[in-house]
Parts: sequence; structure tokens; C-alpha cells
Amino acid sequence: MVGFVTAFAAALLLVLTKHLHGSFSIDGTIGVQKFHASPTPRIGGIAVAMGLLAGYAVAPGATQVILGPMLIACVPPLIAGLAEDISKKVGVRTRLFATMSSGVLAWYLTGIAMRNTGIPLVDWALAFTPFAVLFTAFAVCGVTNAINIVDGFNGLAAGAVTIMFGAMGLIALNVGDTDLAAVCVLLTGVTLGFAAVNWPWGKIFLGDGGAYLLGFLLAWIAVLLPMRNPQISGWATLLACAYPILEVGFSYQRKSKRAGYHPGQPDKLHLHMLVYRRITRRACPQGSSLLRNSMTSPFVWALALIPACWAIAFQKDNAMLALGFLFSSMLYWLLYLRLTQFSWCLTPRTARGRSQKAQAPILVEDIEKSADGVYR
Repeated sequence: MVGFVTAFAAALLLVLTKHLHGSFSIDGTIGVQKFHASPTPRIGGIAVAMGLLAGYAVAPGATQVILGPMLIACVPPLIAGLAEDISKKVGVRTRLFATMSSGVLAWYLTGIAMRNTGIPLVDWALAFTPFAVLFTAFAVCGVTNAINIVDGFNGLAAGAVTIMFGAMGLIALNVGDTDLAAVCVLLTGVTLGFAAVNWPWGKIFLGDGGAYLLGFLLAWIAVLLPMRNPQISGWATLLACAYPILEVGFSYQRKSKRAGYHPGQPDKLHLHMLVYRRITRRACPQGSSLLRNSMTSPFVWALALIPACWAIAFQKDNAMLALGFLFSSMLYWLLYLRLTQFSWCLTPRTARGRSQKAQAPILVEDIEKSADGVYR
């Protein structure tokens, strides 16, 4: 409750004082991935950080032992993200380095690295500490940046992260790891405190700082859970975090096939953006842009909830967890096909459309004009 109230109060204070800091904290409305209608502060990471510090201050000793190193290790991505939120000049490589360094720092502080993936050959390689540290840093970097990528609409990232924290907290509770479960409860409370100001009115955004902060915390919980409880498969945490991971994987695959387009370039073809344009805009034809923005998130939360529930149900069964990840991947792909090709399967006609898209970059203007047909 302390974490929730502090994060909520801090976010509200940042909104009420935006006339004092708006010259450097405001997120404008012009850009490829901008869907909000009015300039909004994007320094919600400060509110999340304050909620975490307040929650840590009153937490029991066992919770502080787990959370303390996490709060130290999260500093590099938080600073890099806030610097980008304020200056808009921090490069992608700098932010990637900051998120990878947080994984290395977390290992240095705790001595914990990912060694339990549920894949025998990989686990054999992870027995070597240098490889385990590199693997852990890469995994932490991937999940951290994935949360930043899905942070596109009011409440989307905060709601998805809440679902994933909740899933891993329940898994920890089921195996008797009450200390880690308590950390998940604290992180959930802080996230909801921010979300209460962010959704549905969109008064403040997480920004890169907040997304990287929550992303790192989520990634490190995903590492801690199977390492503290060997009976839990690494597939369980992978599946619990499936939605943002799939978003990154499919986005990279999509962009890398597009001629003249770099995978790091932003576009308007992420799944949550397609849900906004194909579903919520049609479901709310008379609604305001704010209403459409906010109502996009519940549709996508469902996509995060399905694999999270599967992970809870089969937390110790590698085969069922792997099947769950495959099912989630297929579900994502089918939804994407439906929203882009207006079909639940890849027909010769849609295949020709995909071939054409791979040969030339898609223009936003062309996408908007093709609302009733296959993308050209």
C-alpha cells in the first residue's frame, strides 16, 4: 500500500506541476508512434522509482534482501531512459548497453545468473559462469527493451507488467517462496499506483525511464524465480513474459525482411497499433481519440493474460509450458494475419502481398489508405 500510494501521489504531483517542468518533460503529439492527442509528461519513471523506494523502506527484512540489489542494478537503464525522455538525444546503442549492464550488475551483486532453462544442452553451457552471465545480461536486455516497445497506449505496458508480476508472484507463492512473492506484490502495487494516473485518462506516460525500470525488474524476477526454486522450469517465466517477447521477435522478423528498413526503426505495424486501428477505432466510431487510445489496452491485456495463466497452471511441466509458448506464438501470428491480411490463414493472395511488402518499405500514408484491403 505504501508503494501504491507513493507512486500514485508522485505521478499526480508530476501532472499537477507539468507547467514547471513541461519544457523538457513533455511528449509531443508528432511522430510515427504517437497516438495521444495532447502533449503529456513522459517522466512517469520518476513516480515508479519513488514508489519503489518508499515500499522498500517499510518492507520486511527478507523482502529488502531481494529488492535491495534490484534497486541498485536498475539505476543504469533508469538513468539512460530518463535522459532520453528529457533530451530526446540518447542513442539506441547507449540504452541497450545500459540495460545489458544492469543484468551484469545484478549478477555481480547477487551472484545469481540464469542456469535453469529446462533445455539440457543450454543448461550444460550455462554451467560455465561467463556464458551464464552473458546469457543473463542478454535476456535482461531483451525483456527490458520489450516492455519499452509495447509501451504504446494508455495503460498498455503498466497493465501487461502487472499481469506478469502477478503470474510470477502466484507461482512463487505456490512453491512456498513467500519472500519473492512479497516482492512481486510490492512491484505490482507500485505499478498499479502509476497506472491509476496513466489509465484511462493518459495524464502521464511511463516514458523510456519507466518502461526500462519496470522491464528490468520484470526480467530479474523472471531470472530469480527458477534460480531460487529449481523445481520451477525456466519455461514458466518465459511463458509468463511471452507477450512482450513475441512482440519483439515478430517485429524484428517483420522489419528485417523489409528492403531499405532497419529493424531498429519505428513503424506503425506493432500488434497493439493494429488493434487500435482495426478494432477499437471501429468499435468506437464516435469515441474521442482518448477513449480509443485507452480502450486499446484491454484487448492486448488479454493477449498477455493467456500465456500468464498457462504458466501458472503448468509451472513445473516443461512440455506443457513449451506447448503454451508455441500456442501463444501461433495465436499472435494468426491475429496479426487477421489484422493485416484480413484472413486467418496465409493464402496465395496474401502471400503475394507479403512478397510485395518485403521488396519495398511500407509508407504510413499507404497504410492509412488501405483500410479496407490488403496492405500495399
